[in-house]
Amino acid sequence: MFLDYFNRVAGYEWWRVVIELFLIGLVVYWVVDFLEGTRGERLFRSVIFILIAGVLILNLVAEQLRLERLEYLYRGFLIGVLVITVTAFQPEIRRALIRIGQPKFWATSSQQLAKTVEEMVTAVTELSAAKTGAIIVIEKRVALGEFIETGVRVDAAVTAELLKTIFHPGTALHDMAVIIRGDRVVAARVQLPLAEAGSIDGVELGSRHRASIGITAGSDAACLVVSEETGIISFAQKGKLSRNISESELRKQLTSTMAEYVPIVERFWRHPGKDTGRGHKDFT
Repeated sequence: MFLDYFNRVAGYEWWRVVIELFLIGLVVYWVVDFLEGTRGERLFRSVIFILIAGVLILNLVAEQLRLERLEYLYRGFLIGVLVITVTAFQPEIRRALIRIGQPKFWATSSQQLAKTVEEMVTAVTELSAAKTGAIIVIEKRVALGEFIETGVRVDAAVTAELLKTIFHPGTALHDMAVIIRGDRVVAARVQLPLAEAGSIDGVELGSRHRASIGITAGSDAACLVVSEETGIISFAQKGKLSRNISESELRKQLTSTMAEYVPIVERFWRHPGKDTGRGHKDFT
């Protein structure tokens, strides 16, 4: 079977085969990247496994051994799987179509990047001025799905108003962390791993700052922290924490961080797309 396939492909012009394989790979990559960190990702993997197993069973077992009834039943089963898959993926399909129809889908990635950065800068500086504690994790290439699952799904555009509302004292989601993927707030009230207790410049680290070190040490994510006691803004990356950064430095760090997130495919196809503990205490 496979030998016959390669013999047929060998008769095509090589550049046509390369273009077709590239386009197929591009679509598969986008689908996987779109579903990354969501429940749909696991469902997609299961469907791919069933389809691959089906091809192997039909071609390597049923056809070779002439098990016609098994082949007939399995073909019907695969059709049923495809129908169920379309139904199961209805929310993801609807979200993708909505994304395509939104004006910002057609905007350049640099415009979206600049807008998202400015929204975060506005939110963090205002939270700092009000001494409202906050911790914002920015996902890059390493998916943070395991942490996202511990929180509450949001899936909303990044805006200063949304971030300030989430971290406003007394709201249901203000405790723990927010995770941002691209230009979307994907989850709030997310539990993060804590780094070991320590200090910077003789000042003991609070749980928010320890969480920022913990999440950035175990992934390529970046993390913003606003101290509840002092309003000081800190930025964590690669397990290292920089304290008391200015607004201009904050904008520079965020621009660099967000640029690192954008995969090659997303330069022309964007997607929405994965403080800790209670009673935390920041350092002064």
